[in-house]
Amino acid sequence: MKYRYKAYFAIFTLLAVFVARGADVVTDKMLDEVRVIANRPMSEIGLQKTVIDSVALRENISLSMADVLNFGSSLFVKSAGRATLSTVSFRGTAPSHTVVVWNGLPINSPALGMTDFSLIPAYLIDRASLYHGSSSLMQSSGGLGGMIDLSNSAIDIPQGFSLQYVQGVGSFTTLDQFLRLGYAVGKWSFSTRAVYSYSKNDFKFVNTDKMLNIYDDDNNIISQYHPTERNENGGYSDFHLLQQIYFQPNRNNRLGLNFWYIGSSRNIAPTTVDYIADRRYLNKQRENTFRGVLSWGFSQSNFRLKLNGGYAHTWLAYDYGFTLPNGYMNHLTESRTNTDTYFLKATADWLLLDNLMLSAKVALDYNNVCTTNHANFATPLAYDESRLDAEASISARWQTTRNLALTAMISESMAGRSWSPVIPALFVDYALYRPLGLMAKASIARNYHAPTLNDMYFQPGGNPDLESESGFTYDVGLSMSTQFGIVPVKASATWFDSYIDNWIIWLPTNKGFFSPRNMKSVHSSGVEVSAEASVVPFKDAAINLACTYSWTRSVNNSEALSQYDNSVGKQLPYVPLHSFSSMLGFDWRQWTLLLKGSYYSKRYTMSSNEDVISGSLPGYFVCNLTLERRFSWRPLDLSAKLAINNLFDADYQTVMSHPMPGINFEVFLSITPKFGK
Repeated sequence: MKYRYKAYFAIFTLLAVFVARGADVVTDKMLDEVRVIANRPMSEIGLQKTVIDSVALRENISLSMADVLNFGSSLFVKSAGRATLSTVSFRGTAPSHTVVVWNGLPINSPALGMTDFSLIPAYLIDRASLYHGSSSLMQSSGGLGGMIDLSNSAIDIPQGFSLQYVQGVGSFTTLDQFLRLGYAVGKWSFSTRAVYSYSKNDFKFVNTDKMLNIYDDDNNIISQYHPTERNENGGYSDFHLLQQIYFQPNRNNRLGLNFWYIGSSRNIAPTTVDYIADRRYLNKQRENTFRGVLSWGFSQSNFRLKLNGGYAHTWLAYDYGFTLPNGYMNHLTESRTNTDTYFLKATADWLLLDNLMLSAKVALDYNNVCTTNHANFATPLAYDESRLDAEASISARWQTTRNLALTAMISESMAGRSWSPVIPALFVDYALYRPLGLMAKASIARNYHAPTLNDMYFQPGGNPDLESESGFTYDVGLSMSTQFGIVPVKASATWFDSYIDNWIIWLPTNKGFFSPRNMKSVHSSGVEVSAEASVVPFKDAAINLACTYSWTRSVNNSEALSQYDNSVGKQLPYVPLHSFSSMLGFDWRQWTLLLKGSYYSKRYTMSSNEDVISGSLPGYFVCNLTLERRFSWRPLDLSAKLAINNLFDADYQTVMSHPMPGINFEVFLSITPKFGK
């Protein structure tokens, strides 16, 4: 224990030294301009990082981050359709193994541990980066699969007053609206963004999970068919308000204040095997969330300090019931959950020498969850629990030679009263062939993920004796950044190998409910490949191509729980072995054509990987197309866009028994006045 406190004392001392020395040291090199090779910052030595293209974030206002990740990354997005719970699987891990932050504030649910990406409009995000595997440790602990970093900035706020309004109208009585007001003068910048989405979401589909009979006059079955049904009770309305305020008194300091409010009301449609649709029923989820982040950044030529403080509150309601024969609505569930998160983080980087940079980080995260269920209980089942999480790390980045660079890091985390062992991590870059920008990268790290508050305290079934999940991850990869003639090309390929112990799984008990246990040992390995290129075939034209591919083998290596346990050595449920995404864009003068595709191979729905009717979902390929025409006049800019989703009318399901819409359309009109121009 004494070594742990010595380590933390060293970290806090290092931060204090950074602050004390930062104003006195002067050099000619800015931190962001220190390069391992021509195109890699020193802060990214050995990291496996994917930056989402800004075109994907701004494609249209109807897209959520679930849509962007589905078509622009190698992650598997598990979703039952638009405005439904959408989670991601990063390198074959669980949704709770992906850390998600917004402007430094963790937005994973403290109760469930996961993030619903359908509640994150892409139009509200300015930058999105994926940190694969152990690379996430450079930002935050707990991401056994990886981390997704979402942020906002003042870069897109022009001087003076600005306004943009976008109206979208689409299939299934869908309306999307976006408004942005901006004002920047001198040292101040203000931006207000609002998004409102509404849809009946009542698309038709052929229900292949049901079979109806056709009878002759003698009541004999002469034929069968799959009925065409409508997605009942799938309507939703979501409202988002984002307020940004930035103040930059001088070139070294910047203050930022961000507020984000979410008001969501969503009905939950029945599954394809649900037979109560002929009765009136209630199945609805509502959410009100507020998030606020205050940040201060200080930077000099060789020193950078950033402080983030934030608060988030979520009120979540879920109601379920149906009418009895006498017409009375039987409320089976009236769940209410309130969560509060308080967050504080300090990071510092110091360029000690031209080839040596030291960094330190300290973060505190306090969470409280209070949940109740008032339906049919004299005393509602509930828990009200809090936990303080903390983490600290120090790292050194050293460019040992012109071609070789190293990063070494040690960190430690705390969840409640439980401390993790010291977490080591090592990252290596080596420039193999500079004319092609060919670089070899490797890393090794250990990581820990604490159980969620639901895992520990949910009633009934919570297990307060759960241990943290732990994992070792190894990465080896190659990357290239070069130009063949007039064609710039970037490509990367990475092999990863991860071993996760104490994997938490909820299992049935003899008391009639499920309870979590540290049971599984999971081995996840695979390959991630990405490539992008652009070319100018003729004047005023450009073609851009980007694609990703991943092969992920994530298997259960635990001992069999019984003689009937056939899950050992099998692929985890809902982890596709192959996934592929691509984006092809063509720009010519005022026209833009964008074609996107996403493919996922077969996913097993059962841990035994049995090839039965309900044991797997077939692979599918979905393609979307958008066509935009821009107009520019002296008073305003205008654009008209047509979006065709599921272009080839694919019949598919991402989640068992949840239908997805066929081909559908949406048109958008964007108006941007030119004030003072």
